Amino acid sequence: MTRVSILSTTEYNPALLDSAVEQHIRLLGLDRLLRPGLRVTLKPNLLLRRSPEEATTTHPELVAAVVRALKRRGVTRITIADSPGGPYLSSLLAGIYKASGMAAVTEAEGITCNLEVGWQEVPAQNARQVSSFNLIDPVADADLVINLCKLKTHCMTGLSGAVKNLFGCVPGLQKPEFHYRFKNPEEFCGMLVDLCETVRPAVTFVDAVVAMEGDGPSGGSPRPVGLTLCAENPYALDVALCRLIGMPEERALTVKAARTRGLAPALSELELVGEPERLAPVEGFRMPAVKSVDFNTRLPRFIRRPADWFAGRFLTPRPAIRTAGCIGCGKCAESCPAHTIAVSGGKAHIDYTNCIRCYCCHEMCPVKAIDIRRSGLFYH
Repeated sequence: MTRVSILSTTEYNPALLDSAVEQHIRLLGLDRLLRPGLRVTLKPNLLLRRSPEEATTTHPELVAAVVRALKRRGVTRITIADSPGGPYLSSLLAGIYKASGMAAVTEAEGITCNLEVGWQEVPAQNARQVSSFNLIDPVADADLVINLCKLKTHCMTGLSGAVKNLFGCVPGLQKPEFHYRFKNPEEFCGMLVDLCETVRPAVTFVDAVVAMEGDGPSGGSPRPVGLTLCAENPYALDVALCRLIGMPEERALTVKAARTRGLAPALSELELVGEPERLAPVEGFRMPAVKSVDFNTRLPRFIRRPADWFAGRFLTPRPAIRTAGCIGCGKCAESCPAHTIAVSGGKAHIDYTNCIRCYCCHEMCPVKAIDIRRSGLFYH
């Protein structure tokens, strides 16, 4: 059975997190993976320039606790690295590391935040959709990658967990290219499974001390959950996270994609250790606004094509800019893979003709001025 460790971790207290990380390591027998001299890259979720209190990014105290655990085992070649949304530039990385608290971790612990912007092509492993990926150097060159994700909902993929977090291994504005290449969310999540198989993180820690509910991964609300989770199998962790937030597995498209390939175990196949009783669903955890409108297969064949057009034109949730809140910074236009957004008169405007509903603009808006709007025909 696939083992997943679950522990109560009620606050971002360094001593409490040190204890939790050590327990996770013991429960999963992770010492066998660690030895002095390893080049270890820690991959947190640093989506954009947000403070830890906003629950958009992995909390720095969890990252610091993992660093201390590695150092206790003689591992000192440790790098924190991510390619957040937007261009992959040293100046932007430095600002995000500072705002998210990662810069303070590196200063206190004597390790490195990656500021280099090199990348390299890596052949995809066990892939079905992608032959190779361009990966940022700290990930491609690491002996060991430790995935440090934040538990969040996601308007496109349903769940932002272990698998989705690895999208930050792709450099900068190459990420929107994948959105445009794989416009269908299920195909996009199949690509993410290819990426996960290629990066192959050795272990994943989940920051669910305070999660994000609602319109994640950046427009939702903080939700205290009081847990950390850990596993070697990222797909198993995402299955456990679905249970934790009460999300049907078919709604979490990375889980659905992994399940079709025999990579995601069933919940009943997980060996829960630590405090397994804490995996009970969190009451009232809010799902993201985007929901499936997949009624097409129940229609007669002759009407499916016009129904597809109708659903795409009128029923698919779309990003909508609240003009009053827009500051005209252009982050949405910068991240749009279809180039459908322009800034004029100090405000952003979307041309929906070619909008592919990837919601990159929603994710990247620094002031949460882009909503996800649904048709009132099927939702209240």
